Amino acid sequence: MTTTYPLSLPFVEGRAVEPGSGVHTALREPATGEPLGRLLTADEACVDSAVLAARRALDGPWRRTSPVTRSRLLHRLADELEAQHDALSMLEARNVGKAITSVRAEVSHAVDTFRYFAAATAAIEGKSSRPNGALAFQSFREPVGVVAQIVPWNYPLLMAAWKVAPALASGCTVVLKPDPATPLTALRLAELALDAGIPPGVLNVVPADGPRVGSHLVRHAGVDRVAFTGSTATGGEIMRLAADPVKRLSLELGGKSPTVVFADADLDDAVPGAVWGAFTCAGQSCEARSRVLVEDEVFDRFLERFLDQSRTLRVGDPLDPDTVVGSLISTAHRERVHGFVERARAAGAQVLLGGVVPAGPGAFYPPTVVLAPRDAEIVRDEVFGPVVTVQRFRDEEEAVALANDTKYGLFATVWTGDPGRAQRVAAGVRAGTVGINHPYTTFPGVPFGGFKQSGFGREFALETLSEYLESKSVLTWTSRRPANPLR
Repeated sequence: MTTTYPLSLPFVEGRAVEPGSGVHTALREPATGEPLGRLLTADEACVDSAVLAARRALDGPWRRTSPVTRSRLLHRLADELEAQHDALSMLEARNVGKAITSVRAEVSHAVDTFRYFAAATAAIEGKSSRPNGALAFQSFREPVGVVAQIVPWNYPLLMAAWKVAPALASGCTVVLKPDPATPLTALRLAELALDAGIPPGVLNVVPADGPRVGSHLVRHAGVDRVAFTGSTATGGEIMRLAADPVKRLSLELGGKSPTVVFADADLDDAVPGAVWGAFTCAGQSCEARSRVLVEDEVFDRFLERFLDQSRTLRVGDPLDPDTVVGSLISTAHRERVHGFVERARAAGAQVLLGGVVPAGPGAFYPPTVVLAPRDAEIVRDEVFGPVVTVQRFRDEEEAVALANDTKYGLFATVWTGDPGRAQRVAAGVRAGTVGINHPYTTFPGVPFGGFKQSGFGREFALETLSEYLESKSVLTWTSRRPANPLR
């Protein structure tokens, strides 16, 4: 019998709370359409309570914790996540519809994230100097305050870990807003944080809609900083909301990332790497390499092998360990993805693989490969599904030009046997991260974030701590003579 979950509620100041005007939402498994549970979303009053709880914790017990104590508590939280690895993986796979093998790796990554930032608390330090003989200068790093963090539906637990871990390591307190369609692991994270000994109010979770309640959270006078991962359009709206109160802000937004394959690349690695980069997580990932650019000399050979490899990917039950491509998040989203393919087909593009909505339950969509010109909508706009376009290039210069021919700049992968070319192309591509001869995207300690309309700010590295810290300068007059400018 399939397990369903009881009514889920926002988690504020260490307990589940029932909002007075929240909306009851049915949670369904995207892969089957079957009921998974119910959620009562947060309302504005619930957000107010969460911000107040975060402020009380910031000014109370959390402010008194030393970096060593914060480190120990974050390690305990990592232990709790690790102990719940299988249960969290199952919960996430059912709530999001992603292949269980991908989700297991994400939960492990979340554990690593908390461990990394638990260790990184030791890197928070100030400095001192003597600007002149009479002055002693000291700088101190202080938490920026109460942080609103908004995470998307495609990586609910992992994105929460990426945001919560550096904020808590820095001494901030958090109001986390997960997407109301995928709130379950974020709420479980808050419970596990409490079990780990993190004081009530330090981590509050308020699943809610974006336009009304999310906007209220961003504008809230008690919020000192906002961190958002999601679409570029929503990121632009958050920038506008944060402008009047001049809130600190970081945005990790959309992408239309390229895989660039040169003729001297090892196709035995480049082909499966390009397939994985395009179709992992069913393409519902901001760094999905959804544009494959291939040098003329090997284009036909590469394309044949790419199509053959893509056909072998198993699409189906997310809980089957052999599944590679699980469900999309909803049938409504599948209609959006399919709309891109249908419009491309109508405009004369060649759909070389896939592009057909399968019969049966669930929001599945097959790996789809489209041959289209560089100015086509499907090449330029983020589809956010298992859809990839393929294009040719003549030489290195054209490869870089094609890679940069997008408003986004999140990620790129380059396949070549020439180390010098690899470095030249990496330098020429306008993206926050460039992978050379591998498709993988994130590692502890490696900054992750975008150029252009892919946002600003960096996740998952020591420099991320600076996003959550203020620098305070203290000047002390040390001369024997009085510091009296009118004397």
